[in-house]
Amino acid sequence: MEEFRRGYARLCAAPQEPVLRRLRELGGARGRLDLAAQGLSLETCGALARLLPGAAPVTELALGDCGLSEEGAKLLLHGLCSNTTVKSLDLKGNNLRTVGAEALGKLLRQNKSIRSLILEWNSLGVWEEGFSFFCQGLGANNSLQRLDLRNNQINHQGAGELAMALKHNSSLQELDLRWNNIGLLGGRALLNCLHSNKTLKRLELAGNNVPSDILKAVEQAMDHNQERQTLLSETQNRTYMLSKEVLSLKDEKTRQFLDLMDTIDKQREEIARSGRMSAAQVSQLQEALDEQHSIMNSLKAKLQMTEAALALSEQKVHSLGELLSAAQQERGSAAERHVMELQQQQQEGVDRENKLLRDLSAASEKNVLLRNQVDELEKKCKVQQHQLFQVKQDLTNTTAELKLRAAQAEERLEAERRRFKQSLEDMESLRLKEVDHAAQHMETSERAMQDRIQRLEAIRIALEEELSRVRAAALTERGQAEEELVKARNQARMEEQQRLEHLEERLRLMTESRDEAQHCCLKQKQMVAEAQAKASQLSLHADGLRRRLEELQQDLNSKEEEKVTEVNRVKAELQEQIGHLQAERTAQQGLREKIAALERQLKAQSSNHREALLDKEGEISVLLEKLRTKEADISRMREEEAQRARFLQDAIMAYVQGSPLGTHSSRR
Repeated sequence: MEEFRRGYARLCAAPQEPVLRRLRELGGARGRLDLAAQGLSLETCGALARLLPGAAPVTELALGDCGLSEEGAKLLLHGLCSNTTVKSLDLKGNNLRTVGAEALGKLLRQNKSIRSLILEWNSLGVWEEGFSFFCQGLGANNSLQRLDLRNNQINHQGAGELAMALKHNSSLQELDLRWNNIGLLGGRALLNCLHSNKTLKRLELAGNNVPSDILKAVEQAMDHNQERQTLLSETQNRTYMLSKEVLSLKDEKTRQFLDLMDTIDKQREEIARSGRMSAAQVSQLQEALDEQHSIMNSLKAKLQMTEAALALSEQKVHSLGELLSAAQQERGSAAERHVMELQQQQQEGVDRENKLLRDLSAASEKNVLLRNQVDELEKKCKVQQHQLFQVKQDLTNTTAELKLRAAQAEERLEAERRRFKQSLEDMESLRLKEVDHAAQHMETSERAMQDRIQRLEAIRIALEEELSRVRAAALTERGQAEEELVKARNQARMEEQQRLEHLEERLRLMTESRDEAQHCCLKQKQMVAEAQAKASQLSLHADGLRRRLEELQQDLNSKEEEKVTEVNRVKAELQEQIGHLQAERTAQQGLREKIAALERQLKAQSSNHREALLDKEGEISVLLEKLRTKEADISRMREEEAQRARFLQDAIMAYVQGSPLGTHSSRR
């Protein structure tokens, strides 16, 4: 870092004192160059751009909140294009715009060493052309693993460009897009690109007005990518372990083969040495036999037999060597065949695993769609419940209005009664003349009122029967809602009973007033006529209230029928969706069973392969045992031949020493 400081002081005509102080503070620290919040000038940026391509010790470069100009950022990023040591670059809070975005795109195209790039609190997404160039560079990069684009004013079009870049990028693992303006369209574009991008493990989209279902789908895609990466790493580890095991087996078999060839070479050398020793002994015997031609004919025959047996043993040794070479060739071909079969099985396993992963991703997408449909149905149910609550509220309002009107009618009746009493007190002198006429008129009015009361009673009974039928039908279909409706109907019935009691009280009061009116005077006709007119008005008002009640009852019945049909339809749709979900679950269970069967098949094949290797090793051990028995036979035959040769030599020597020629030669 001291060399870096000296180089900066040499290249700048007017070096910045804060930068020199920061470089002096870093001193001998290696690996990280932190110039955050230093306010770098254009000359300083140019000097750093000339120093960075050769800055071998710098692996982390922090330039956050430096207030870089467009030209300064361009110079710095141009210098980093040829750098091969910087792994992490921090440029947050520098308000990079069009020129900075284009320079970053060029950097991503040319630099192959940067793994982490932090661009938080910039303005890259404001200008679409510059951000498009940046996305093209990201799509062409194959080394960047972490990218931070928080608070960059990226809209849905920029998110679409990012999605196109992610389809071509195969190295990025973490992408942070929080607090931008991506919206619904941008979220959908990013979600669609995840179908082709299988390397991205973490995607942050908070604060972008993206719907929750898209966020859930993105999280599921990230989980799927993580599972895929873990499966891929496990598969690679297994493949590496299997290849390592196969190589170790090959090395072991090669070592055993070389040991076997060494033992065979040693045995051949021993056989050749024993053959040379036998040839020397035979030559010595031949010299002795040349001196005794006339005596050793029988011994020559025996010697020829011995040579024939030796040739036969050599032929047997040669045949055993050929058999051993054939066994070795067969073992080598079998090992190659097993290796090829193992590679083919591994390839088939990889293909099946990829197919199963595709099927699993399709099933997960179907599950997401079904979950969205279930959410919509739940929203519809909530709307229906809200409508039912509105109907209940309307019913309570109407009952309250009826109560208010009944109270007003009672007050009017009380006022009329007071007026009657006052009129009776005023005209008591005229009551005797009109008693008969009033009595007849009151009887007729009483009969009319009784008829009207009977009709109202019949209407009330019909309404009660209809209410009971509706209550029974509602009780069979809905639980808690029916209880609330029963409470409302009971309340309405109580109010109806109160109304009837009020009418009965009115009737009783009318009868009392009739008894009192019998004592009234003849001038009460006008007051009676007014009372009759008011009674007719009250009857008309009661008829209007009854019609209003019938209309409300009809509306309630229609609402109940609509509720029942809607609930049945929702139940049918839910049952259909549940059936689809169950079918999908059975399909997923079938896929899991297939995966388990494939794993069992793979285990069985690996066990069969191990058993085949064990069988081959057993065959090799059997062949080695046969070879050892053959070697024992050869050594035994060699010992027998040597013993025969010793016996023959002893016999010849004994014969030579005991013959007359031998005694004659000894006497000489």
